[in-house]
Amino acid sequence: MQKSPVACRAVLYLRLSRDDDNPGESESIQNQRSLLQAYAEREGFPIVGEYADDGWSGTRFDRPRFQDMLRDMEQHRFEVVLVKDLSRLGRDYIQTGRYLELVFPEHGVRLIAVGDGIDTARSDTDLAPFRNVINEMYARDTSRKIRGALHTKMQAGKFIGNFAPYGYQKDPQDKNHLIPDERAAATVRQIFAWAAAGKRPAEIARMLNERGEPPPAVYRTLVHPELNPDHYSKRKAWTSVGVSRMLQDMVYLGHIAQGKTDKVSFKSKKIREKRTDEWIIVRDCHAPLVSRQTFDAVQHQRSARRCDRKAAFSNLFSGLAFCLDCGKAMSTVGTRRKGSAANLACSAYKLRGTAACSNHFISYESLYRCVLEAVRQYVCLSEQDCDTLFERLQHRLRLDERGREASRERERLTQELERVQRLVAQLYEDRAAGKIGDTNFYPLLERYECKTAALQQQMDTVQPDGGAQSLQRLQERLRTIIRRYTDVEELTPSLLFELIERIEVGQGTYEKTEQGKKKRQKVIIHFRFLPEPCKIDWIE
Repeated sequence: MQKSPVACRAVLYLRLSRDDDNPGESESIQNQRSLLQAYAEREGFPIVGEYADDGWSGTRFDRPRFQDMLRDMEQHRFEVVLVKDLSRLGRDYIQTGRYLELVFPEHGVRLIAVGDGIDTARSDTDLAPFRNVINEMYARDTSRKIRGALHTKMQAGKFIGNFAPYGYQKDPQDKNHLIPDERAAATVRQIFAWAAAGKRPAEIARMLNERGEPPPAVYRTLVHPELNPDHYSKRKAWTSVGVSRMLQDMVYLGHIAQGKTDKVSFKSKKIREKRTDEWIIVRDCHAPLVSRQTFDAVQHQRSARRCDRKAAFSNLFSGLAFCLDCGKAMSTVGTRRKGSAANLACSAYKLRGTAACSNHFISYESLYRCVLEAVRQYVCLSEQDCDTLFERLQHRLRLDERGREASRERERLTQELERVQRLVAQLYEDRAAGKIGDTNFYPLLERYECKTAALQQQMDTVQPDGGAQSLQRLQERLRTIIRRYTDVEELTPSLLFELIERIEVGQGTYEKTEQGKKKRQKVIIHFRFLPEPCKIDWIE
C-alpha cells in the first residue's frame, strides 16, 4: 500500500452529542481518537492538531472547536481532516455537503471519513450525499423521539428543566421532582408577603439588595460551584423584572407549567413563544411555598396597580370600585372641590359619555369615609356582637352552604378525573405513534388507572353534609379577622383585599335639607366573609 506523502499534515475532528457518565471527556471521544490515531499512523499522516466538540449536536455548525478548525484551515495549518464517519462532521445534509464539496476543496483540504470509507481526494465519493441525508434523517428521528419522551414526562407532571426554580431543588431520589430549598424558600415567602402587603417589585428588589440576598442566578452558582456567574447574570442583583416574574409563577403554588416554547425546526436555533393555552400545566406536583390566598392577593395587587407619576394620586379602590349600573370600573377624574384629591367616576361614561352610562361620580374622600365606617361596623365587633351576627347568619348558611361545598368538591374531582383521562388517551396515542415504548407505557398506564380509581372513590364518598364544618370554618375565619382588625384607623391595600371583594357605587341625587343641599348615593359593599352585600345609603 502506498503511503501518503509526509507533507500532508492531518488534524483529528471528534464530536459527540451527549456526555456519558465518565468524568471529563466521553468514552466515545476517546474511542474516536484511538481509531483516528491508528489510521493516521498506518497511512503516514503526521497529526498536527485535534479538535473535539463533546456534547454538541451535529445539526449545529457553530460548534466552538469546529469553528477553531475552520480558522486554522484558513491559515493553511493542515491539509487533511480525519473523522470517524460523516455523522461526526454533521447531520445536516445541506451544510455537510457544502463543506465536503465547496469549503474544504476551496482551501485544498482533504476530508477522510474512516468508518464510511470516504476520501474527498478520490473520485468515487458519489455515495457521500446519500450518507449525509441518512445522517440527517437519523438526527430528525432522534429529535422526534426525544421530544415525545419529554412531552410524556411533562404531561405526567415531571419537572424536566436543567435547574430547579428558585426556592426549590431537585429531589435527590427523583430528579424530576421538586422539593423546597429552605434557604431560598424563605426568601420566596418573604417576597410574596411583601407583595401582598402592597410593596412594588422595585421596592422588594431594593430591600433584597440592601440585605445582601443573592439573586436567583447568583444563588444557582453558589449551589452549583461548577457554574460561572458571569454566564448567568450581568448585574448580579435583584431587579424589578425578576421579582415581577417570580410573583406570577404558579410553580410556587405547587403547580408545574412547561412546554412554554418550542423550536421551529430541529435544525433551527429560533425559539417560538407559545400561547398560554398551549402550555402543559399539571397541578399539585410538589409542595407549595405560598398559600392560594397569598398568591391571589398578590395577583390582585398587580392587576389593580397603576404606574405612578411624580406626585401622582394613589387610588386605594383601584380594582375594587365599580359602577352599580353598568359594572365598569370607577376611575379617577379631576375635581374642583377644595381639599379633595380626586373624584371617582364610571369609566364607561368617561370614555363614551351618556351613550354608555351616567357619571356615577363620588368624591374619593366620601368613598373612603363610607368604606372605613362600614369596616368598623362589620369588622370591629365585640365577641358578643360576633355571636349575635352568627345567630343571624346561621340559618341561611345551613340551607345553601351544604350544597355549595359538595358541588365545589365534586367539580374539582371531575376536572381532575377528566385531566387524567386525557393523559391516558394521549398515552395510547403516543404508544401507537411509536413515541413511547412498552417499558414506559405500562408503568404510566398503571399509575393513571390507580389515580382514576382513587378519584372515582372520592367522588362516590362526597356527600352534601359539610354545612356544619363549613359554618365552623367561616366562624373561625371571621373571629380571626375580628381579632386582627379590632381597631381600624385607616384603610390599606392589604386590609381592603382581605375584607372586601367588590364595591359598587350608584348614581347620586341631590336633595334640599335644613343644612343645605346634600348628595344621597347608594354604595354596596361585598364583604368576603358575609353571605349578603351591605347596602349603604350614603349622604354627603
